[in-house]
Amino acid sequence: MDRLSDSAHGEKRQKGEKDASYDVEVEDLVASGEISEITVVAEGEERTTWFVWLLVLCTCISGLLFGYDTGVISGTLVTVGSDLGPTELSSGQKELITSSTTLGALIGGLVAGVLSDFLGRKPVLAIADVIFIGGAIGQAVCHTVWSMIGGRFLIGIAVGVAACVAPLYIQELSPTRLRGRMVVLNVVAITGGQVIAYAIDAAFENTHGGWRWMVGLGAVPAGLQFLFLFFLPESPRILIRRGNLEAACAVMAKIYAYATPEQVDLKVKALAAAVKQSVDIANSTTFWQRCSSIIVNPINRRALMVGCGLQAFQQLCGFNTLMYYSATLFKEIGFNQPTAVGLIISGTNLIFTLLALKYIDIIGRRKIMIFSSPGMIVGLTLGSIAFHYLTKKTGGNLVNGTQYSKTWSAIVLLAMIFYVASYATGLGNVPWQQGELFGLEVRGIGTSLATTTNWAGNLLIGSTYLSLMDRITPAGAFGFYAGLCLLGWLFCLFCFPETAGLSLEEDGYIRHVAVAMALP
Repeated sequence: MDRLSDSAHGEKRQKGEKDASYDVEVEDLVASGEISEITVVAEGEERTTWFVWLLVLCTCISGLLFGYDTGVISGTLVTVGSDLGPTELSSGQKELITSSTTLGALIGGLVAGVLSDFLGRKPVLAIADVIFIGGAIGQAVCHTVWSMIGGRFLIGIAVGVAACVAPLYIQELSPTRLRGRMVVLNVVAITGGQVIAYAIDAAFENTHGGWRWMVGLGAVPAGLQFLFLFFLPESPRILIRRGNLEAACAVMAKIYAYATPEQVDLKVKALAAAVKQSVDIANSTTFWQRCSSIIVNPINRRALMVGCGLQAFQQLCGFNTLMYYSATLFKEIGFNQPTAVGLIISGTNLIFTLLALKYIDIIGRRKIMIFSSPGMIVGLTLGSIAFHYLTKKTGGNLVNGTQYSKTWSAIVLLAMIFYVASYATGLGNVPWQQGELFGLEVRGIGTSLATTTNWAGNLLIGSTYLSLMDRITPAGAFGFYAGLCLLGWLFCLFCFPETAGLSLEEDGYIRHVAVAMALP
């Protein structure tokens, strides 16, 4: 009996020693970076905690402001009348007001990522909120075209900062398996902001000076987010980069609330090991050397090409000009309530963005882009054909006061709805996953350059749209955008790899280069 007992105790001791040895081995692999953060499965990882929801929803106010302030200008341009001068706004003045926002966003996007690397993601979002408030109030009280341009320029800086940093902040604080959907929530907020903007435009359309309320109300969500940011944490990756592992562990414990302390500790160690290479590079190089490395280093250069290419595609397809000038366009082709019709377009954008929210992590970024982009080409081509027949009697151009065919006007609207639905499903979302492409040491710089490309394309398209419509006719303009969409689709087909399901440190171009560069 004693022998059996001793044997049993011996087996238990050996099993315990084996388990302890296994745990040490796992910890060693984690610490060395051979096991990544995503492979350390935490209990309840697939469940989204209240903390993550609260964090993402607060951050998504940046997206709401982005959408609201880019969407509200459509109704403003229609209703401002002669409030900013002795006469109504000319086409050139409208283009200046619109493009000043884009110019500001270009500058804001250029500095945002770099600034967020130095200050952290959270403080930069707070700075954007202050600028949003200043720009909104400035627009609401202005009385000249140039003061309006100044207010829109300020709004643009804030939009550029928010567009760059908000998705990055969400990516770095979301569980890997839910990261794509969480970033899409920010895009949902952008489209939701556009819907709210169109609704407010419609509500104040017939009110004297109502446009001042349209632009001024943008200060409200900015003020709310500024207050909420005091209660949000910094990104764990930034905390680890600063050497504050204890704070990073506390944040990760809230993100993975159902995990055991040991699982959270392993995740933080895996993340720290993955970030270490980036931290070492950042500590041993100057800012300008890192800027240079994003061009000189083949891995970083490829990531930059893909990130900038997707952002250029998003703008050169002409979508934002449709959002800026939709009310003006619908008014010209004969709709009695152009702002309300514009609400249909923004509503379509919101509905299909929600569809992308459901499937982006299931289908993957690449497949969504490949399958949705042809729909944009079809929509724009149909719009071009409709405009050709719609404007036949006016020499191909839109002429104010002309009674156009209701049938062809309706086809134009349907073509735009189809185009917007396809855009919202893929191109409206995927480029904002750009943070997945870059290592931590160049992530701020890379996202800044990609976001700047977005706004440079926006500036180019927004400042030439009305002139393009006049010179090559609406049919020609829509055909031109369809051609650009075809080029963008080919770019995705041959250059864009899948990045879904990998941790930010694994994602493609950083640690698993061969995987990332292999196109399915």
